[in-house]
Amino acid sequence: MIEPAVAGVIGWPIKHSKSPLIHRFWLAKLGMDGDYSRFPVAPERLGEFLKALPAMGLRGVNVTIPHKLAVMAHLDHVDDAARAIGAVNTIVVTEDGQTSGHNTDIDGIIGPAGSAINGRPMLLIGSGGAARAAAAAARVGGASALWIMARDRDAATALHASTGLTGGIVAMTDPIPADTGLVFNATSLGMAGQPPLTLDLSGLSADAVVFDAVYVPLETPLLAAARARGLATIDGLAMLIGQAATAFRLFHGSDAPREHDAELKALLTI
Repeated sequence: MIEPAVAGVIGWPIKHSKSPLIHRFWLAKLGMDGDYSRFPVAPERLGEFLKALPAMGLRGVNVTIPHKLAVMAHLDHVDDAARAIGAVNTIVVTEDGQTSGHNTDIDGIIGPAGSAINGRPMLLIGSGGAARAAAAAARVGGASALWIMARDRDAATALHASTGLTGGIVAMTDPIPADTGLVFNATSLGMAGQPPLTLDLSGLSADAVVFDAVYVPLETPLLAAARARGLATIDGLAMLIGQAATAFRLFHGSDAPREHDAELKALLTI
């Protein structure tokens, strides 16, 4: 008997997560018997919950705030990419009941933005969890240099050093470095209820791309400013769907039906 394809997402809180809509949409399109649920897991119960994953019959879980770093101490294995980033956003339960940690955020960035990274400098705003994945994407994606703007200069310096790339740290008020191919916002600035991220985009070349990891709202002030200058933009749903597709393949061994992305994106923005 084939077990149902059941997975989920853990966090604290977790009710805001759009992951169930995405994974259930793909399961339905593929005609797979399965489900995907939210699991509110308090930090003090994290280890206990992770030990129970095999008994629960889950193929795995995605991981969101505040557990992406803390889960690493409770897993049987952590792959090289996740260890290099220092965070896990996907846990797979193997056939022998082991738990394996991965980070799919790199795919969520390189997938839609790879051509803007390869061979060009990248400007990263932020130094937190999403910024770690973006910095790793700069290295893996072949960026010629990485520049980081962040309020925490020490964290930004350590993050930059971990990539081995040229570039450096720039102040939030500094001009964008010349020939930047990709600007990536890995902060919550521009999110609903947060102050906007204000950058002077006038120094960007016409072929530069602006990518904002924020997806509520989908049209952030940064993306609106970029579009007003005629620049190509990538919104946060592209990253959300891209990283989810890699997690889906890890959970189920099947590719997500990405030919339905337009329909899925419409559902996510209702």
